[in-house]
Amino acid sequence: MSGSSRPLPGRRPAGEHEVKGLAFRDERDERDERALREGDEEGEAPPPPPVAAGPRVGWRKLTFLPVVLIAVLLATWLWYRQADLDALSRNALGNGQVTKALWQHVQLTVISTFFVLIIAIPLGILLTRKAFRRATPFAMAFANMGQATPAIGLLALLVIWLGIGRRAALIGIIIYAVLPVLSNTIAGLKANDPTLLEAARGIGMSPLGVLARVELPLAVPLILAGVRTALVLNVGTATLATFGGGGGLGVLITTGITSQRMPVLVLGSILTVALALLVDWLASLAELLLRPRGLEVGT
Repeated sequence: MSGSSRPLPGRRPAGEHEVKGLAFRDERDERDERALREGDEEGEAPPPPPVAAGPRVGWRKLTFLPVVLIAVLLATWLWYRQADLDALSRNALGNGQVTKALWQHVQLTVISTFFVLIIAIPLGILLTRKAFRRATPFAMAFANMGQATPAIGLLALLVIWLGIGRRAALIGIIIYAVLPVLSNTIAGLKANDPTLLEAARGIGMSPLGVLARVELPLAVPLILAGVRTALVLNVGTATLATFGGGGGLGVLITTGITSQRMPVLVLGSILTVALALLVDWLASLAELLLRPRGLEVGT
């Protein structure tokens, strides 16, 4: 009969097996089949597939700040073209002086940040090792003294010691920016879960392997946050390099103040602010792109 549920000849019902000529039914198969039927009757949908991770950087993050900076710089350029400049202002802003000051400022920022990284990150790693942990309070005290000292006073002392030039300015900027990178490196490494480190050692990883493959990747977000802070500090502190003969956009700012020439002062200030915002934006992109993928689970 068409409505009969009798199994076809030669086929056994689902869940029934034959061992040594005897048929039997597995109770677990019956429970699974019953649960499946009940789930279908209740209309339960199967679990959704895992959602693929989206892009780390959205289009708003990529476009908003650059568009704003371009608009501000364009408005500044239009204002500068229509401004009534006297001979002193033209002398301060002409003959490539603005480009030269901007390039010097970028050089001061990049070089000082490079030395901050190669000093603060290895020192932070060293101070979290068992043999050097006792030296951590002393190192942090010196780093705090470097940032607590007024930047202009620190630069004046270095000029007295080393003489006028870029070297004194760079050393002052480096001393002033070491603290955020050093403290964040130490905090990031100390925040790692000890059970993870013990598990890494338990599978036979060397101390260097644990550091490179477990500790540092987990500490990357905090370290990058410290680097971002140091970059912005360096852009701002580099404006004081002019008092030590280091050049930079501070030359335009001080010239505008001392000579009371508003176009020179406005142009130097706007370029400094724009450079600081651009550097902070680039550092935020690096912070997102260099963050390990495994740390984004559940966020």
